[in-house]
Amino acid sequence: MQIFFKRQHETSAAAAKIQRQNSSPQNPYCNGDSVGFSEFRLDELRAATEGFSSDHIVSEHGQKVSNVMYLGRFFLRDGDVAIKRFNKFAWPDARQFLEEAKAVGKLQSERLANLIGYCYEGDERLLVSEFMPRQTLAKHIFHWDTHSLSWAMRIRVALYLAQALEYCCTRGRALYHDLNVYRVIFDQVVPRLSCFGLIKNSRDGKSYNINLAFTPPEYLRTGRVILESAMYSFGTLLLDLLSRKHIPPSHVSQHSTLSVVRFRTLMASCLEEHFSNADGAELVRLASRCLQ
Repeated sequence: MQIFFKRQHETSAAAAKIQRQNSSPQNPYCNGDSVGFSEFRLDELRAATEGFSSDHIVSEHGQKVSNVMYLGRFFLRDGDVAIKRFNKFAWPDARQFLEEAKAVGKLQSERLANLIGYCYEGDERLLVSEFMPRQTLAKHIFHWDTHSLSWAMRIRVALYLAQALEYCCTRGRALYHDLNVYRVIFDQVVPRLSCFGLIKNSRDGKSYNINLAFTPPEYLRTGRVILESAMYSFGTLLLDLLSRKHIPPSHVSQHSTLSVVRFRTLMASCLEEHFSNADGAELVRLASRCLQ
């Protein structure tokens, strides 16, 4: 994946725009590679969310999800945070939760929405990460017709996501759970990969935080996420970027040998002629390889 994107970054007109990106505002919790990863008190997080008020919920599907995401605002600290509150049955073993949180907390990259803390008191299990104000990739490509992503930004999303996954692999976190368009989130200008998908959330080797609408085929057979799961999901995400339509896993096999000649029929109509034929064809080839 990286070989293609590095070459495209140097040669294509679309990718050249990536190099002229604006710098992101400095997150108050991060200072380069030095991150204040720490334990939070439950009363502190409750105050930051006004008692876990529904007004602070930022989960894509509100309270319908089992693990709810909140926007947290601290009175004595600068900057907003994202607070993920797990249901009471997700982590019966507090030690396992703590080990997972600390392991993911060691990963700090400008390509990730980094984990900055955790909380476990009684049955409560919460994670705290950097907050990304520009919402998810799903919003940008599926719901906001008037804010459609440019071709250059779509290339940037694919490139940065590949870099994020490669970084995680080099740091011993090769498994990413539930990779999809809801896991890619934006700060002011830059797409990042959510750190929450790196949390195993598992008691017996199986994953319990998978969105079945985006499930790799092996998960349906075994209930387990493997190394190739993220690669397969990366392929489906590329198709989402190209088409602005989510292709269900049950239909993905129809596209696993995508014809490069026919890639224009897949392209989102909003892009019209504003993309490179060479870039588009290469992305289709890459998606096809990932899906196989």
